[in-house]
Amino acid sequence: MAFIVPELPLFDSEQFPQEAVALRLVGQKNDAETPLHQHHKCQLVMALSGFVKCKIDDAIWIVPPDCAVWIPSQVPHSNQISKHADVCMLFIHPEIEGMPSKSCTLSVTPLLRELIIHLAAQKQDYADGSAAERLVRVLIDQLQSMPTEHYDFPIPSEPRLKAIAQALIAAPDDRRTVAQWANEYAMSERTLARLVQNEIGLTFGRWRGQLHIVLALQKLSVGGSVQRIAEELGYESVSAFITFFKKTLGQSPKKYMKLKD
Repeated sequence: MAFIVPELPLFDSEQFPQEAVALRLVGQKNDAETPLHQHHKCQLVMALSGFVKCKIDDAIWIVPPDCAVWIPSQVPHSNQISKHADVCMLFIHPEIEGMPSKSCTLSVTPLLRELIIHLAAQKQDYADGSAAERLVRVLIDQLQSMPTEHYDFPIPSEPRLKAIAQALIAAPDDRRTVAQWANEYAMSERTLARLVQNEIGLTFGRWRGQLHIVLALQKLSVGGSVQRIAEELGYESVSAFITFFKKTLGQSPKKYMKLKD
């Protein structure tokens, strides 16, 4: 059973000594968000429908359907779920081996998805040797083998890059060139390009492209049209946006979302 909440409460996973506990939330008419917080248990945020946007440390992460964001122990984060989204939160003891050491996005198989949904419907204070505890063993085994995806937009701590990142988030249709951004922050094009590469490990174009993928998936997951998304992200044509999306994720937007249904 899902819990209908007007706001996202801070679920106290620490009150349960069990290796894994789960919570299911359904959003209402408006987006809802937890304030910045951290906890001892690691957290997996999985969207069943709609999307979740996580602010984790130095990046914004998107959780489209059939994916989940992994948040390690004691990492500050906040979670925003879209209106009417259906979301599962899984909390895992940090001493369990084989889990990712850094924040990342994981693909979620149908089996893992159903295991988490089933666990969320159980009493979370389950006993050792119970059916729920045996299910958790399988769940953890499955989670340890999940492949990673790339649905994050890194926000560097370097002041100029952080300002550029915030400007791009505020106006994702801003198509200024590297030279134009460099001029605004009183540096050469080469200096800005090198700074982005050193701080983020990407070219400027790929960095901005990561933001466009994050936003496109967010908008697609709530039924946004490809044409409208292309316009909002500043592409000259729908075909240009489709080409970018297909080059990045290997499928056109419609085919990609169909595979996620």
